[in-house]
Amino acid sequence: MRHQKHRHLLGVKKEHREAIMAAMATALFSHSRIQTTLARAKALRPFAEHLITLAKKAAQSSDGAQKLHLRRQAAARLRNPAAVQALFDERASEFLNRSGGYTRIYKLHPRQTDAAAMALIELIPASDEGYKKSKRGKGTAKGKGRKTTAKSAAPAEVAAAPAEAPAPEAKA
Repeated sequence: MRHQKHRHLLGVKKEHREAIMAAMATALFSHSRIQTTLARAKALRPFAEHLITLAKKAAQSSDGAQKLHLRRQAAARLRNPAAVQALFDERASEFLNRSGGYTRIYKLHPRQTDAAAMALIELIPASDEGYKKSKRGKGTAKGKGRKTTAKSAAPAEVAAAPAEAPAPEAKA
């Protein structure tokens, strides 16, 4: 069955999509950061991370035949010998200590001409540890302190308002 097979189609045929991914991955590995549409960046992420995983496996392997096989698999998908060489010889060592998550996508402002959602996709440096989660205490929730003070202040204002207003005089 073909369920859940419509992911990252990009509105083009299979051959065109493979060429787009190969060209964008080549640019990503040579420049470390590229600007593209959000849909293409989301499609490029698993493609590029799989190629980096192949390069990592080759760097960790001691078997020459296995290294050659992994390099040829990457070359078949990347289609650029210079990019494959740069990935396997220079970039693979950067990602040896990292277990996945080699790219990061930043959303940018929409493109001015057609309002397409734009994004910046970059390779994460080896020294980057990612974002830290903030440690909020249980007693510092936003609503707890404000609700009690707002409720206690509101009835006092309402009770004081009628006492200050003058009573209307009756006409005879």
